Amino acid sequence: MAEQVFTKKTMEELGRTSPAEAMKVARHPIIVILDDVRSMHNVGSAFRTCDAFAAAAIYLCGYTPTPPHRDIHKTALGATETVVWKHYPTIAEAITSAKQDGYTILVAEQTHNSIPLNAYKWDGNKIAIVFGNEVTGVSNEILKAADACLEIPQWGAKHSLNISVSVGVVLWELVRQ
Repeated sequence: MAEQVFTKKTMEELGRTSPAEAMKVARHPIIVILDDVRSMHNVGSAFRTCDAFAAAAIYLCGYTPTPPHRDIHKTALGATETVVWKHYPTIAEAITSAKQDGYTILVAEQTHNSIPLNAYKWDGNKIAIVFGNEVTGVSNEILKAADACLEIPQWGAKHSLNISVSVGVVLWELVRQ
């Protein structure tokens, strides 16, 4: 059997677009909502993930840091220029806005009656997914406003993922369908 040789793709082969062209790309009808996320690196990573999966937008709520900031740009690698984003003073305002625009509200959280992520069947309709604070998660107020809760199945001792990892896992599972 011949040995497989792997080489990296060039920038041309990757087909990367300019920020202006990227803003014209067809998007999945998904909004990622970050509520009181503390880490600028987590925010930057969420931007980069939203760009990778062509999410419609990212909403930053409460004290979640907003661009421009050096630490957000460090992990976003330009995605703050290719993903539509808005800041809302409160999560309630972001939820209201998303609902008015016809989005179903999902929460990524471990709750009673949550749906395992791999069992959730997305029909392609508009969804907004709330990710909460790194320590306290999503508030009970928002759980009451949610149409459903999605839980990432986990088998380790911690049963916890970094928010930036969670955003990637959830978006991948949804768009791959």
